[in-house]
Amino acid sequence: MKDIFGKALLDYQTGNYTEDIITSTNISSEDVLPLPYLFRSFSEMPHLEQKALQLAKGNVLDVGCGSGSHSVYLQNKGCDVKAIDISKGAIEVAKTRGVKYAEVLDILDETERFDTILLLMNGTGIFQELIQVSKHLKHLKSLLNPNGQILIDSSDIKYMYEDQDGGFWMDTNAGYYGELDYFISYKGEKEVPMKWLYLDFNTLKLACKTVGLKCELVLQGEHFDYLARLY
Repeated sequence: MKDIFGKALLDYQTGNYTEDIITSTNISSEDVLPLPYLFRSFSEMPHLEQKALQLAKGNVLDVGCGSGSHSVYLQNKGCDVKAIDISKGAIEVAKTRGVKYAEVLDILDETERFDTILLLMNGTGIFQELIQVSKHLKHLKSLLNPNGQILIDSSDIKYMYEDQDGGFWMDTNAGYYGELDYFISYKGEKEVPMKWLYLDFNTLKLACKTVGLKCELVLQGEHFDYLARLY
């Protein structure tokens, strides 16, 4: 990984903001991800994220912390927070913004235990493929303290395959429709493509059941997105 995401966050943090990140997937055209959005305050966050932060308690693991916006809010709320991300630049920015405990780490390499684990901004994305969901859920479960919880959000992107007549053009011979190839570029530089998973709630709930986790729907968003609580 070239850590283009981290470079963009560092540019914004150090006052060198001139361009935004460009994203696309194998089923969607280019879209702009504004850098200021990645530094948003609590009042600027979507309702799903606000709800997750309100439900967070105890010592918290913020997975894929990015610039640290969620971690900063939770620290100010009195939580003990550990923020992790695979982006070195993101962790540098999070520390600069005041996150006390931030580390470059893949979730599968985490070994500490927590009362709350946060996976926000399409938290199921890091599972990458449907076949890897159980492995990640088992590991996340092993990181929970007694009475601990996982707060995770995602979207059911079935709507992206709908045609003008209300039918769907999904390839039944292909894999799960939420498995995407995700591309980002910044200032003319392209990142290595990533696999990214959007998981519908019913599929998440079924996967949780197979690994001994309960899964409840906390909140539905305005555009096929949802927040779930696993415990």
